[in-house]
Amino acid sequence: MGSESNNLEFLKEIGLGSTNIGSFINGQWKANGSSVTSVNPSTNQTIATVTEATVADYEEGLQACSEAAKTWMTIPAPKRGEIVRQIGDALRAKLDPLGRLVSLEMGKILAEGVGEVQEIIDMCDYAVGLSRQLNGSIIPSERPDHMMFEVWNPLGIVGVITAFNFPCAVLGWNACIALVCGNCVVWKGAPTTPLITIAVTKLISEVLEKNKLPGAIFTSFCGGADIGEAISKDTRIPLVSFTGSSKVGSIVQKTVTERFGKCLLELSGNNAIIVMDDADIKLAVRSIFFAAVGTAGQRCTTCRRLYLHESIYTNVLDQLAGLYKQVKIGNPLEKGILVGPLHTRSSVENFKKGIAAIKSQAWKILTGGTVLESEGNFVQPTIVEISSDAAVVKEELFAPVLYVMKFQNLEEAIALNNSVPQGLSSSIFTQTPNTIFKWIGPRGSDCGIVNVNIPTNGAEIGGAFGGEKATGGGREAGSDSWKQYMRRSTCTINYGSELPLAQGINFG
Repeated sequence: MGSESNNLEFLKEIGLGSTNIGSFINGQWKANGSSVTSVNPSTNQTIATVTEATVADYEEGLQACSEAAKTWMTIPAPKRGEIVRQIGDALRAKLDPLGRLVSLEMGKILAEGVGEVQEIIDMCDYAVGLSRQLNGSIIPSERPDHMMFEVWNPLGIVGVITAFNFPCAVLGWNACIALVCGNCVVWKGAPTTPLITIAVTKLISEVLEKNKLPGAIFTSFCGGADIGEAISKDTRIPLVSFTGSSKVGSIVQKTVTERFGKCLLELSGNNAIIVMDDADIKLAVRSIFFAAVGTAGQRCTTCRRLYLHESIYTNVLDQLAGLYKQVKIGNPLEKGILVGPLHTRSSVENFKKGIAAIKSQAWKILTGGTVLESEGNFVQPTIVEISSDAAVVKEELFAPVLYVMKFQNLEEAIALNNSVPQGLSSSIFTQTPNTIFKWIGPRGSDCGIVNVNIPTNGAEIGGAFGGEKATGGGREAGSDSWKQYMRRSTCTINYGSELPLAQGINFG
């Protein structure tokens, strides 16, 4: 299969070949667009080719999806939950080859690739329970012989546009909830991870077919910006979930809101860890290392800013630099590797530009900062001593580059944490209750994820995931995120023979 055929036999287990059709429309695999290659970022060699969808393919798919929505939304929620349970079982049966595919095509290490697929399975399990708990409130009415309550109904279709760094987990956050809430799903996967899009769709489509349900309940497309633009503009899609950069997210938001649609935005993160003078240093160093180096710095929750209390600054930095110098970089499918490649060659170029900007401003690179000579997209994890006033600190360099700064007190540290445009994840290391409750309180971190004594990354699915400010304000996965995938009606029923009006109004 391609130039790496000897190592890719496992792809057959998940329905992939050397050539693949990149859109699932009305229960059929068909696509009429151009052919693109899926590339292994460890070698920059071709894995397989994929035929992308055209806008005409998209339109055909949406017409079928709109019809399927009429059927799916009328199926009782617990029955929809049973379908999602079966999807979870199908994913569980292919956990290893799917995880290997994520590692191969995206570039994250195998443990993280398998963990990403496990995250969808966990979301399926969560959604099954949720399917029996889509409850509305009973509200006391001020009028006699009246009853007031909430009813939650499906939106119809949910569009999901995902990014390369979590090519299938983010689908799970959205699709599992959207499906049990009674919505059909239209998924546009990342252009550079088309094989993952196809493999996951194949498993879902098999479950729908086995249950004699319309295939168009789940419609997917491999394609470029034209497909994403079509989803954003389409009035048949009341809710669009978009994961990507703040720059593109603002365009998506403008397009969707102009037609009075709703957006769930998961955008850039510029996440900070604060280490107080009373912190467990060993715990903090391990957490920083994972948060800054994991996934080669390509998580939206990657730690990019590290604020160290001046009294423990040298101690923490020395220990951290020691770990960086020992980290194993290489093929993410190999045992013992902790850092795989950046996803694309353009990602490497962005890393180079970022390092050049750091050097031009005379900031001190303690370790790393170079591109490794190889066929793949490998770079050295980097630590930079820098001022919190530096312009580059406000930006998200999507690579394993960690900016380190000092602070003197908690108030200063919180202000520094909140000083950037983004507001996704944050964490503080301390053993003082007073500090903890200030940190999580109204004058503490302004992020959507506010942690204590754990990394900024590695969120559980039970909580709502998302951030504030330029991160977009969206919330996905757990807690009450499901409410965004439904429309709420407030219903008042008069079961009496009189017509008392609210606020005591007497009208004739």
